[in-house]
Amino acid sequence: MKVTNIERTLVDVPFTPRQQEITTQSVSTVYNWSLLELCKVTTDTGHIGWGETVIHYTYSRVSDSSVERVLGQSPAEHMNDDSLGAGLQMALFDVVGKILEVPVYRLLGTQCREAVPISWWSIDSSPENWAAEAADAVEKGYTSFKNKPRPWWDIVKQVEAIAEVVPDDFKLDLDPNGCLRDAETAIPILRKLAAHPNVAIFESPIPQGDVEGNKQIRENVDCPIAMHFGSPPYITCIREEVCDGFVIGGGKSRTMYDGYLSAAADMPFWLQIVGNGLTTTWAAHLGSVLTHATWPAITCLNLYSEHLLTKPIEVSNGCHTVPDAPGLGVEVDEAAVEKFRVPAEELDADGYTIHPHPRIIKTAVYPDGSCIHMAGDGLSYFNAGNGDAYVEGARLELTFDDGTKEWSELYEKAQEKPVHARW
Repeated sequence: MKVTNIERTLVDVPFTPRQQEITTQSVSTVYNWSLLELCKVTTDTGHIGWGETVIHYTYSRVSDSSVERVLGQSPAEHMNDDSLGAGLQMALFDVVGKILEVPVYRLLGTQCREAVPISWWSIDSSPENWAAEAADAVEKGYTSFKNKPRPWWDIVKQVEAIAEVVPDDFKLDLDPNGCLRDAETAIPILRKLAAHPNVAIFESPIPQGDVEGNKQIRENVDCPIAMHFGSPPYITCIREEVCDGFVIGGGKSRTMYDGYLSAAADMPFWLQIVGNGLTTTWAAHLGSVLTHATWPAITCLNLYSEHLLTKPIEVSNGCHTVPDAPGLGVEVDEAAVEKFRVPAEELDADGYTIHPHPRIIKTAVYPDGSCIHMAGDGLSYFNAGNGDAYVEGARLELTFDDGTKEWSELYEKAQEKPVHARW
């Protein structure tokens, strides 16, 4: 068997209406995750494999050199090579499984679960938006929700808003991305949140390299702490007991290796392999053979208005079933692929595109009337020690370009660095 053709197609799959609002107005680049590159691999046996890459997020895009390396070769020869890029590696596993008439999980190891846990996901937003997202999650069979506390929102108010619309056993996993700065700042906030029955896990509350600070948090906060695998080094994490479990992602070989090390330390983890229907299915196969992948996976499937599959993925009791058909076990909706294909004239020289960030001034507003105007990634500014990590009653206000000179001048200043003022 040999690979005879590799076709790459860029599609732009719209987010759900609320997520379009959340992602374009947040201080992030998540809105560009709607751009997916689909990889279609054909072999001389007549089999076809599919893969998917979130080109503005994934650990590795598919390159022209990767395609050249695989063409004319057996798909099994290269499928374990993470450097091929997310979509191509996924497609090779899909096509090999189809040729051998076995599901992908049988190519990965011994299945230990037939259904894998999965979480709803959102970047930072208002308490009202998070509550609405949580209500949708419950309606669609999810039992957990991972989201992003930020200094410009009152995280306690956000959690309380969610609690009003979810069952008592619905779980929240909170990821401040280090913005709680240090143990002294973080511990009082985390203790208050940990007392809430819906809060389950904290991810990276302070920078992961702060070993002593993370040890203090773990000793003083009654809630599991998750860290991205590898920082600090694995041996340090185990020896110093700085966390309770891991966040694992990347290519097949990296994911399996890190998953085995987690199992050796008897530490749980969640898979964080972001994408739409194909990626979520791929993550399910990985999660079904990794014994300690017991925390709900983060694929961000809920962002997308369509899964690009003929049968959308269904979640029940917080899990989705791992397909048992050959390959990934799902069928790509090629009509939907054509519907969302990005026209050739919109592609850059590398065959990609990007959505320009909307011109918005994002303002952190505090109860005392002070405010901080931002026009970019405010998180790095706060993480550097500027502004408070948490203020009760804080909120984010958005000001759109109104064409005035005053707005433009403030926007230009805020692009250089956030501007402190009165609201």
